[in-house]
Amino acid sequence: MRLKYVLHVIGALVFCVGLTMLWPLGFSLYYGDAGVFPLLWSMLITVAVGAATFLLFRDPEAERGLSHREGMAIVGIGWLAAGLFGALPFWLGGVFSGSVVDCVFESLSGFTTTGSSVLVDIEGVARGLLFWRSLTHWLGGMGIIVLSLAILPFLGIGGMQLYKAEVPGPVPDKLKPRIKDTALLLWKVYVLFSGLETLLLMLGGMDLFDALCHTFGTMATGGFSTRNTSVASYESAYIDWVITIFMLIAGINFSLHFLALKGRIRDVLKDSELRFFLGLFAFFTIIIAIAVLHENYGDVEASLRYSAFQVASILTTTGFATADYELWPSLCQGLLLLCMFIGGCAGSTGGGMKVMRIQLLIKHSYKELIQLIHPRSVTQVKVSGKAVPMGVLSGIWAFFVLWLALFVLSALVVAASGVDLMSSFAASLACIGNIGPGVGVVGPTDNYSTLPDLAKWVLVFCMLLGRLEIYTVVILFVPEFWRK
Repeated sequence: MRLKYVLHVIGALVFCVGLTMLWPLGFSLYYGDAGVFPLLWSMLITVAVGAATFLLFRDPEAERGLSHREGMAIVGIGWLAAGLFGALPFWLGGVFSGSVVDCVFESLSGFTTTGSSVLVDIEGVARGLLFWRSLTHWLGGMGIIVLSLAILPFLGIGGMQLYKAEVPGPVPDKLKPRIKDTALLLWKVYVLFSGLETLLLMLGGMDLFDALCHTFGTMATGGFSTRNTSVASYESAYIDWVITIFMLIAGINFSLHFLALKGRIRDVLKDSELRFFLGLFAFFTIIIAIAVLHENYGDVEASLRYSAFQVASILTTTGFATADYELWPSLCQGLLLLCMFIGGCAGSTGGGMKVMRIQLLIKHSYKELIQLIHPRSVTQVKVSGKAVPMGVLSGIWAFFVLWLALFVLSALVVAASGVDLMSSFAASLACIGNIGPGVGVVGPTDNYSTLPDLAKWVLVFCMLLGRLEIYTVVILFVPEFWRK
């Protein structure tokens, strides 16, 4: 482990995070709000620390490339560093009255695209700071590590190690032989859809500021809004449907978007994970729409729209809200809770367990049942017509067990801090699944501000676990990882 080299790369990453603060600073200057000096000082501090770390820890052995362990360390520590420096504008701007944990919570909730918030009066915060809050989503959505690979090829590091450590999902797709080209392609698709959604939201009546912020929250499946009542405040069926469609787009493997843009529609439609994902969305939406039709709305279009929005929001782990689903029938709440466990597709910006993992776990369990009935039969688990190696299946089962164990452990620690049991489990699930809202005191019309500081720190750790797929974070605490 070349710790000096790891810090060298993290320095470059922190430097880039500092540069991105120029964008919200521009909005603060335009509106003349109170975010100018907090953003300016935060940018100067972040850029200075990043540049100093990059230059101070130059490694003469950089040409040797990046090992797997070094890649994992860069991603884990780099994401934490981005979250800490990203908290500076909130701290210097006095958004949370000097509470360090609240500043870090809000920042890491953004970078991990969780969308859980401790901000009570969103509309009372300076617009430049709100824009930074939403921008952290967009940067974290496709991955600040992947971004650094796309725009900083001069680092000369072995990119595949970083890509494997950061990109969510059991098997990352390489669209191009060179990882830098793959990262650049993914970002081009990401920017294209972001620009399209921004335009459509502006056509629906949003100004550029609100359209960009909600686009960042949608495409990154984050869920930060500029309004206290989230998307519901616009009371627009058009905006609801636009965001619903783009949440689904963001929850689909971005490799498939690239293939679709290349005209390879048949290849896209053959993808079994995509079909399973859309099937789940349609199934949950129809069941919930029928349940709320008579109980809550009495109108077919409204029932379908609110159901589709909330299912898309929870299934893709975005966390936007247009309705208080805690007022819906228990069946609806149960189905949404199930969506929280599933999450988006592998290779998407969504969190959760991932659709492909759930699909493979179901198929493998069914295969075991067939083996019991026909002990001599030879069967394979297949995805999109391709056999899945047993090593991948074993890894998914290990991930599943570890994910559940950490979820339960976190929930118990949160409960020990004084939070009721239901809210503790909901908050832990919402944070480790990068979803945002849960139920109880962290429901869609509440937030995380009332939780004790201990609970907030535990949930910050859960956000990192969920965004970096458990192993990248947990492995940093294994002593053997740091030994030669």
